Amino acid sequence: MVENPSTPSAGRTGNNELERGVLGTGSLVFMVVAAAAPLTVMAGVAPLAISIGGIGAPTGYLAAGLALAVFAVAFTRMTRHVGNAGAFYAYIALGLGRGWGIAAAVLALVSYNALQIGVYGLFATQTNQTLSDLFGFTLPWPIIAFAAVAAVLLVARLGIDIGAKVLGVLLVLESGILGLMAIRVVVKGGATGIGFGSFTPSAVFTPGMAGVLGICFAAFMGFESTVLYRREARDPERTVPRATYLAVGFMGIFYCFIVWSVIQAFGQGNAVAAAQNDLSGLFFSVIRSYVGPWAATVMHLLIITSVFAAQLAFHNAITRYAHALADDGVLPAWFGKTHPRYRSPYRISVIQTVLAVIVIAAFAAAGADPYTRLLLWGNTPGVVGLLVLQTFTAAAAVVYFLRRNPAASTPIALAAGIASTILLGGATYLLIAHIDLLTGTTGRINALIVGLVPIALLAGGALALWLRRRRPDVYAGFGDSTPITTSEETSGRVGNWSSE
Repeated sequence: MVENPSTPSAGRTGNNELERGVLGTGSLVFMVVAAAAPLTVMAGVAPLAISIGGIGAPTGYLAAGLALAVFAVAFTRMTRHVGNAGAFYAYIALGLGRGWGIAAAVLALVSYNALQIGVYGLFATQTNQTLSDLFGFTLPWPIIAFAAVAAVLLVARLGIDIGAKVLGVLLVLESGILGLMAIRVVVKGGATGIGFGSFTPSAVFTPGMAGVLGICFAAFMGFESTVLYRREARDPERTVPRATYLAVGFMGIFYCFIVWSVIQAFGQGNAVAAAQNDLSGLFFSVIRSYVGPWAATVMHLLIITSVFAAQLAFHNAITRYAHALADDGVLPAWFGKTHPRYRSPYRISVIQTVLAVIVIAAFAAAGADPYTRLLLWGNTPGVVGLLVLQTFTAAAAVVYFLRRNPAASTPIALAAGIASTILLGGATYLLIAHIDLLTGTTGRINALIVGLVPIALLAGGALALWLRRRRPDVYAGFGDSTPITTSEETSGRVGNWSSE
């Protein structure tokens, strides 16, 4: 069975259509890398990786990037046969079947919402830290979080092209400050001279590196979202794969270089102790010493914009997932309505915003800490969920190439699918086995947090059974790679739901 790929001009029309042809390769890369928040995962999390894995930590980021690059080979090879813009769930439906696809769709929505909403806790924490360091005062964290919610809604409403431009500027700034820091360390020769001990077997194969790999994979979250924007991309058959490779390649090499440079800043013999003694301030100490106090101030400010960029990118991903599900008829067509002027899916954007407000208010009412509770407990199921989805997608690519459409396969794509299934499955296991590194807690809380992933899959499975029995036409068309047309919108699978 060979599906027909979508074309830039195909798709839904009227007030359900997203704006076409506004995103080039660069814009897609900005959307993906901004979601990963390079400055935040480096300054906020990389010191933990060094403290646990030792000086071999840079190799963990490189290994994660290579594993995801292998996955991208199979992923992008399959992309040309998937006209649906539902990203993971469309691939899983095409390879493993519609039931698995619907379960994956529910897990994707849960995972992306967990990531996006949890990051509001980080935004509030980083903002208060900056206010305290620079101006000597702080604000109640819920006020900061609610302000960020409103800002994300505003930018998202203005359309994907505006959002991409905002993300592009923020990404260049945060990557620039990290690059400046790393280059200054190298130029000055570090603390004890430049060394490459991070890449020796004795540094790489240490017990702590198993836990570090989970942290490293988490630093790439959202890289697959290039395919979510295929309807808004120019020449998606070329720009989507190209952007995926560029995003993964950039993050893998950049993360490795930055973490290695920080180790050089303290010396290979002192870096681990320095990280353990000052997890939150490690990067600020490096940039203050090697660049200047002004650069530390700039980094404080850019961490705030880095977190905001991640929130906006994840919000856009959530709304595109929901829009695709409305196209497929799983969600009511009302969810898929786009703004008459900006062509953004503003209704689902508002719904996601309301959900974020409710969750933030609940954590605030409970007196929970925004970092250790809202961020860590909120983000962790999202990280696990996306790794599970990546593993399922890799397996779906293998099944698709072997059984569904062997003519579309190549030896390289098939080998990449098999290898990435094994690698991502192993990464998922390592992440769950060392989940306490992400949550900062142990016992039943961890079981409940990780348990949200199978619960979401089971809920999706139940929805699939209900659709199969009660709305068989919707189920039969789920994840269909053939673009939805206006006639289908009014009389086909979408028509099972009321438009208003």
